Amino acid sequence: MITHGRNIKIFTGNSHCRLAQDIADILKIPVGQSRVSTFSDGEISVDINETVRGNDVFIVQSTSSPVNNNLMELLIMIDAFKRASAGRITAVIPYYGYARQDRKVKARDPITAKLVADLLTAAGANRVLTMDLHAPQIQGYFNIPVDHLLGAPILAQHFISKGLIDREDLVVVSPDLGSVTRARKFADNLHAPIAIIDKRRPKANVCEIMNIIGDIEGRTCILIDDMIDTAGTITNAANALKNLGAKNIYACCTHGVLSGPAMDRINNSSIEELVMLNTIPLNEENDNHKIRSISVAPLFAEAIKRIYDDEPISKLFEYEQ
Repeated sequence: MITHGRNIKIFTGNSHCRLAQDIADILKIPVGQSRVSTFSDGEISVDINETVRGNDVFIVQSTSSPVNNNLMELLIMIDAFKRASAGRITAVIPYYGYARQDRKVKARDPITAKLVADLLTAAGANRVLTMDLHAPQIQGYFNIPVDHLLGAPILAQHFISKGLIDREDLVVVSPDLGSVTRARKFADNLHAPIAIIDKRRPKANVCEIMNIIGDIEGRTCILIDDMIDTAGTITNAANALKNLGAKNIYACCTHGVLSGPAMDRINNSSIEELVMLNTIPLNEENDNHKIRSISVAPLFAEAIKRIYDDEPISKLFEYEQ
């Protein structure tokens, strides 16, 4: 695999050690020797216990809960590798936190997605590898290369393997207007039409279903979104579909944040199966019969290999037919 003079090394913080190990196993290399701990006052301490001089370093770290700790771990690790003369540093961020505030929607709003991009660049990252940013334009906030992987093709393959392709009763549903493009591409892969839920959100993390555009009566519906946080949007959408005559309802997303009342809402909803990618580790208390987790390790391992070998990764953005 290694075609040039530098060695490739995979390191991880504390956010998703299992995913880093899975990626390293696929690449047939060990996870780098490092230790990320805290001082007694809560400050983060990073110890790199092997040389990285001139190496191609990949740091696997999702900035999921606890978001601030995981983000600071990543920034401090990047700084440590830069000062240790690493040849190139790639921040592998399966879930990019602080992405929901990507523009000013009212006066005096921050743009945290841009702030985090600036922090990563200032810390010394040479490249970012991530998946399903909340808004694709966040790539433009960086002055370094960003490789933006897509989770929907993996989700589509799962439903294809279940036989949900070319079925006359299948419809893909976008839970809001912002997810229409994602839903349309997903539906094209399953050869299915789409429906759209028009909703009004009176305040943060609270949504109200208004109406459904499209034919869903007597049909099998697949809801798709980029992330599920408190699960209000997806469960309200599922319940509305059921009340209007949908037959079976599945849901899928790339990032399963599942905070606050999410699990209670999912368990009490009309969703039969929720399929998520493991960009965020699934807590044991969130693991139940309705949830199916699919690993992104093979996709990230292939992307890392291609970046290291200076090969194009555009093929990884495509849906398999």
